[in-house]
Amino acid sequence: MEASPAPAAGQAPAPAEPEPRPRRTGYRRLPVQQRREQLIAVALELFASRPPEEVGLDDVAEAAGASRPLVYRYFAGGKQQLYEAALRSAAQELTSRFAVPVSGTPSEQLSAVLDGYFAFVVEHEAGYSALLRGGSVVETARTSAIVDDVRRVALRRTLRHLGVREAGPRLTLLVRSWIAVVEGASLSWLDEGRALPVTELRDWLVDQFTAMAAATALHDPQTAEVLAGVLALEGPRARRAERLRAVLARP
Repeated sequence: MEASPAPAAGQAPAPAEPEPRPRRTGYRRLPVQQRREQLIAVALELFASRPPEEVGLDDVAEAAGASRPLVYRYFAGGKQQLYEAALRSAAQELTSRFAVPVSGTPSEQLSAVLDGYFAFVVEHEAGYSALLRGGSVVETARTSAIVDDVRRVALRRTLRHLGVREAGPRLTLLVRSWIAVVEGASLSWLDEGRALPVTELRDWLVDQFTAMAAATALHDPQTAEVLAGVLALEGPRARRAERLRAVLARP
């Protein structure tokens, strides 16, 4: 690079050229639906890592590389509307993990569903805890309805897995009660620092379902018929089936 010529005698030195200023990175323009989905995804990550009341719109805007007015443009209802949208997104993701594999015994299939469920619990620990415990400042009738919808989907999928079209009151109560056990066990597991290996917790919950079904079968012919069919599919060497056959054989 050639050196700048020296100034002539009596002339002031030429002013130094200003250093180029760093260019400000503008917001990346995205289609409306894509931007909305991005904001929901960012909010979901924040709500999953911290209780909802500790997350503000400024946090969402910063994490998304957007401005607060832009967030309000998509969610005029503010944080509450954004939280409900994020919650619906999480609910859709959770219910997508209720898919039952086509192969395996009934207990193996149920174990696979619980594996997906606990993967979600781990990924969204703080949000999951805040959601199910209630008492959050952002909890409303609408957020509670979203959670109830997830439970209804779990109920329908479980009954379908059992091959039941029309469930009687006792069988319905059995499945609803077991779903509550899964939720309670998940919260306790998180509270205790996941001290129990998740595979052991999963197997215990599978045993819980079969044991609760066996107890219900003593009082409900429909449950007894469903459970007998499930145990027959487990095979004669299945450990759970052998243990429960003795229970069902009692007068």
